Amino acid sequence: MFSSRRAIITMGYMSSTPTTEQVNAALATVQDPEIRRPITDLDMVKSVDIADGGAVHVGIYLTVAGCPMKGRIEKDVTEAVSKVEGVTRVDVELDVMSDEQRKALQTKLRGGQAEKEIPFAKPNSLTKVFAVASGKGGVGKSSVTVNLAAAMAAEGHKVGVVDADIYGHSVPRMLGVELPPTKVEDMILPPAAHDVKVISVGMFTQGNQPVVWRGPMLHRALQQFLADVYWGDLDVLLMDLPPGTGDIAISVAQLLPSAEILVVTTPQQAAAEVAERAGAISAQTHQRVAGVIENMSYYVAPGSDERTYLFGEGGGQKVADGLTTALGAEVPLLGQVPLDVRLREGGDEGKPLVLSDPDSEAGGVLNGIADKLAGKPRGLSGMQLGISPTRK
Repeated sequence: MFSSRRAIITMGYMSSTPTTEQVNAALATVQDPEIRRPITDLDMVKSVDIADGGAVHVGIYLTVAGCPMKGRIEKDVTEAVSKVEGVTRVDVELDVMSDEQRKALQTKLRGGQAEKEIPFAKPNSLTKVFAVASGKGGVGKSSVTVNLAAAMAAEGHKVGVVDADIYGHSVPRMLGVELPPTKVEDMILPPAAHDVKVISVGMFTQGNQPVVWRGPMLHRALQQFLADVYWGDLDVLLMDLPPGTGDIAISVAQLLPSAEILVVTTPQQAAAEVAERAGAISAQTHQRVAGVIENMSYYVAPGSDERTYLFGEGGGQKVADGLTTALGAEVPLLGQVPLDVRLREGGDEGKPLVLSDPDSEAGGVLNGIADKLAGKPRGLSGMQLGISPTRK
C-alpha cells in the first residue's frame, strides 16, 4: 500500500565514510516544497542507511500517495546528501505516511492543537492581512492583488493570497499556479507560484463551472480557506474580495476583524463614488482602511511621454479624501497605476508585471505600493525567542 521510487547518483571515490549525523544534517536543509519546513522537522525521514564505501540509502515519507511534488523532494534529497563528504552514491526510496502519521503531522503543523482555528485571528498573530476591495468589477482589483503579492514575495516576505472572489475567481491563472492543493487528512496544503501561496474555489470546481452559492455557503468557504489551509508563518495575507459590500466582505470582518481594507478604483468619478461606499463599510465593521489604489490612471503611448487620461482624473484622490472625512482618520492615496497592456498580458500568462518588467512605470508604482504596505521582512522582529531572565 505504498509507492516507491528510487533515485540513484554515483559519485567519484572518496576516502572518508560519511556519518549518520552528517547525512541527517544535510537532510535538515531540504524543505518540503508545499509546507516550507525541513523534512526532518516534519518526520518525513523514514531511514538513513550508510554502507561501506559511502553508498547512502535514504527512506522518505510522502504525506500522500499522489503527492504532486514527489519528484522535487526526491531531487532535493539526492542533491543535498550527495554534497556530504564521503558520499559516493545516493539511493532515495519514497514511501507514504500512514493515517496515524498524517494525523500527527497535522497536529504538529497546528502547533499542537488538534482543533481548527484561524491563525490570523489570534491576538499574537504577526501577519498583516489586507482585504482588497472595490465598489464595482472591472477596475483591476485582482490584477493589483496578484502584482502586490508577487512584489512582496520578491522582496523576501512570506506571502499568501486567498481568492475570496468566489464568483469571479481568477487569481490562480494570473499567478501561474499549475498544481492543485494537497490534502493531508482534513488539512489543505496550498500550491504556490512565484513564492506566493494561493487558495481559490476554482481549485475545487470542475473545468470552468460557475459557483452558485448563497450567504451561509460563502461564509463557510471563506472559513475553510482560513482555517483548513496550512499557510505557515506568513508575513502578509492578501484577500481578493468580490466587488461591493456583500456577504464575503461581512464575513471577512467577522472572521478577521483586524484585517485592513485596500480600496481599488479607477479615476472615473462614477467608479470612485461606488468605491468610496466599499471603503466606508469599515465604519460599521470597525476595520482600518490602509489606503486607496487608483488603477488605469493614465496611458502613455510607446515612444511618447504624454499622458492621456482615458478615464478622467482625480477619482482615487476623491475616494481617499471622502473616506478620510467619513472615517475621521487619514486614508492615503497609495499610488496611481498607469494603463499598461503588459499588465493584462502578464495576467493571462501567469507572469506578474512586477517580476517580468519591474522597471516599467506600472511595475515601479506597484512595487512602491507593496513596499509601503509590507515594510521590511520581519526576520526575528516581534518573535518570541523563549528566553527568560534568571536570578543569581
